[in-house]
Amino acid sequence: MPQILDMELAKTAHVIINKLCKVKKGESVLITLDGPQEWRVAEEIAKAAECAGAKVLVAWHSTPPGYGKVGDPYLPDPLKAAIPNTDVWIELNNQWLLYSTPWEEAMTPAALGKGRVRYLFLGGLNTDQIVRCIGKVDIDVQAEFQNTLVEMTRKARKMRVVTPAGNDVSFENDPDRPVTNELFADVPGPHFLLGQMGWAPIEETVNGVIVFDGSFSGGGEADLGILREPIRLIVKNGEIKDIQGGAEALKVKKWLEKLGDPNMYYVAHICYGFNPGAKLSGLCTEDERVWGCTEWGFGYQGPMFRGKGKKAVSHFDGICLNSTVWLDDEKIIDTGTPIHPKLRELAVKLGKG
Repeated sequence: MPQILDMELAKTAHVIINKLCKVKKGESVLITLDGPQEWRVAEEIAKAAECAGAKVLVAWHSTPPGYGKVGDPYLPDPLKAAIPNTDVWIELNNQWLLYSTPWEEAMTPAALGKGRVRYLFLGGLNTDQIVRCIGKVDIDVQAEFQNTLVEMTRKARKMRVVTPAGNDVSFENDPDRPVTNELFADVPGPHFLLGQMGWAPIEETVNGVIVFDGSFSGGGEADLGILREPIRLIVKNGEIKDIQGGAEALKVKKWLEKLGDPNMYYVAHICYGFNPGAKLSGLCTEDERVWGCTEWGFGYQGPMFRGKGKKAVSHFDGICLNSTVWLDDEKIIDTGTPIHPKLRELAVKLGKG
């Protein structure tokens, strides 16, 4: 019996397996999902992988209570063994395995040039979201847009990001650190849903006010979804010195105190969000890619950033909507709209002019 978006989902699964992950005949493909995740998405991706000649395993497991190492004690041993021993791992989990110990075991070798696992994080995406954010996107034009923005950012030494909600933060970049470009998952290491470009600024140079006015994600009880009122972080030398706002800000403060890990207060990364299909939904995976946003992560810093951040017990992310961005002294994005001529031309082709 046909279901809504059946054909569109099949096309999207084909893109994921053949265009993004470039799965080869005989490779092992592991697809993981937990209780809240929509089964249809995993099933269609598994079918596409089987058609590509892969050896496929779908690992459905109970939901851990939080992200990263908070969830370690709740993960089944067979799952822990499977993650570092596959060619392609597609994570659909609503409660991420990202930054867990088995994730580290799979991803750390890649940072040393010895990895096997090509990891694609699509955490929590339902049928509608995955079709909008992958299946309906012109991958070739999107790649050109992202490559252009990444190259511009790599060359910048000083940056400033301002938003209408009161965000005003400045920092410096290290030219030896990568700017990750989330699109293809065709080499070993961590890769994420397309439409995001991220990096670790020089941590101790991050100063100012970061205002989350989109959504907030910290896993478990700290998954606040779409925010009712802004959360203001006062950041000095890369460390949160104060958290201001209403009831949601207070909840974040209490959650961090409960975790009891001082490393959770330190900057891990900043990212651009530019996926033409993304909408603010309360799901971090999609929200981080809302067109024209910036996103800040704190706590655990992944090895792909090659920074000097912390190995915290967990991680949290917040969304700053309608960002204005300066690279050195040049404004390239104005309240979420790319204004640099090269970016503007490509944005129009993506339907975001």
